[in-house]
Amino acid sequence: MSAPSVELIETGRFYADGGAMFGCIPKASWTRRYPCKADNACVLAMRSMLINDGNGRIILVDNGVGNKQLRKLRSYNFFDLVDINSELQRRGIAPTDVTDVVLTHLHFDHCGYTTQRDDDGRLKLSFPHARHWITRSQWDICNNPSPLEQSSYLKENIEPLADATGLRLIDSPVDISPAVALKIAGGHADGQIVVYATDADRTYVFAGDVIPLAAHISLAWISAYDLFPLNSYNAKRLILDEAARLHQSLVYCHDAYLPCSTIKKLRKDVYSILK
Repeated sequence: MSAPSVELIETGRFYADGGAMFGCIPKASWTRRYPCKADNACVLAMRSMLINDGNGRIILVDNGVGNKQLRKLRSYNFFDLVDINSELQRRGIAPTDVTDVVLTHLHFDHCGYTTQRDDDGRLKLSFPHARHWITRSQWDICNNPSPLEQSSYLKENIEPLADATGLRLIDSPVDISPAVALKIAGGHADGQIVVYATDADRTYVFAGDVIPLAAHISLAWISAYDLFPLNSYNAKRLILDEAARLHQSLVYCHDAYLPCSTIKKLRKDVYSILK
């Protein structure tokens, strides 16, 4: 038994339109907080979290886009891609050592490495011994997406899980380890998981696309990708209030310039970054 540890892994980068990332916020405002190219393209990271809970559990939160679908997704101009399996092996972790995979939601840039193709082109689980934690609503949506969502969900990222004994579908908050709690937030995608991981020093909040960039700590700065903006607003406020009060570290899964930070509350519904 040892103290829990938390580490962030960047699995690659891609470009997304700034107007989409910041919704109704004018470009003159958001470009003061997040840079872009002349065509409004913003560099986004794909960040995962690796947790050793100190009790034999190796927990991976999200895993990036993977390598199966890059041709289909070439409009995003992925670059600096990292094989997460190699990253784990560099840390002395084999794929079979991973005990839990938490997928915040099933958009392709968060769960692509959940499966990969073998030499015969058949899909297989990248982490065959792991329990895979997903909300039931995300599982259902991925298997039957609406017209507005179908381009974000690729079934080949989850197909082998349908027959896997390690699939864990959740409908409510759950502690999967003394060091790791899963909560559920709406807004960006119905049933997104927010992960709370505590090491010896602090609690890290992996909020996924509820708060994808540090700039999004402003409550009204809501991505156009969010299907339910008011739910995003309310979810962010709860997460940010708690993070400021308890000095938790927020992980920004897509911020290419600031991986995580603590925050402080300046006044009602107004927050500031503390690096």
